[in-house]
Amino acid sequence: MNLAALRGRTVTVVEVGPRDGLQNERALVSTDDKVAYVDRLSAAGLPVIEVSAFVNPKRVPQMADASRLFARIQRRPGARYTALVPNLQGLERAIDARVDEVSIFAAASDGFSRANINASVDESLVTYAAVCAQARAAGLPVRGYLSTAFGCPYDGPVDPARVVSLTERLLELGVREVAVSDTIGVAHPGQVMALLDRLLPRVGTAVVALHFHDTRGTALANVLTALDAGITTFDASAGGLGGCPYAPGASGNLATEDLLYVLDGLNVKTGVSLDGVTAASAFIEPRLDHALPSRYVQAIRSRRGSAEAD
Repeated sequence: MNLAALRGRTVTVVEVGPRDGLQNERALVSTDDKVAYVDRLSAAGLPVIEVSAFVNPKRVPQMADASRLFARIQRRPGARYTALVPNLQGLERAIDARVDEVSIFAAASDGFSRANINASVDESLVTYAAVCAQARAAGLPVRGYLSTAFGCPYDGPVDPARVVSLTERLLELGVREVAVSDTIGVAHPGQVMALLDRLLPRVGTAVVALHFHDTRGTALANVLTALDAGITTFDASAGGLGGCPYAPGASGNLATEDLLYVLDGLNVKTGVSLDGVTAASAFIEPRLDHALPSRYVQAIRSRRGSAEAD
């Protein structure tokens, strides 16, 4: 891996904290606090913020205020404010809320797909074909998530050939980008390299993003491997918030602060303020019932605590 070759490269950071980060939190965060959280992330310069999800509030209560949230956030010019949608009803709500982009969420394994949306992978793609068609008619871009691309909590290892095939199928539906996702944090650099070696010759780097969880502490190593392969879009969650209600034991997403700290150190351009994201995380942490898992946030807190003790 030639780290020097990464200098000056530009990377897009997709902030998923307000949706993927908060969706599984036990403490119910108020709409007022979510608005302030998103506005702080916007002020940090993040180019894409996944604000919420238009899903069944009985299944994901934390996302019940999606429409109100979109109506109140301050939209920074040039930034995209996106939302997850599971079906045509969710899409209609998202259009009414004036979202900039919607995301659909397929899985690479039937076990996870059935646990998550009560449908097989093939059944889900029928629904998503209709969503993509209607979104396209409304002039709304669609992003696709491909969950459990490296392993499933129900079905075990996932064949890379299946990931390649499903990525191609999502692109055929009309999604502009596929976020290949390590939902339970099992991926290591060897797996990432092996998958990208098969995937990128088929679809190219421009339509592939990567979404890592840090369950085993390998997320940043995976990012470096993907950067070396030419990937330029990565999902991350401020403070390292996250997990998945349908993936038992999965810990949080790759922390945005941890990602920015490494990218800044490599002189990779993101246009995002590390201090600004850290401030947003500091705002949301007291509204939760636990400390943030981000290593950068923990290090800053420890350093401040030592300074106060002195």
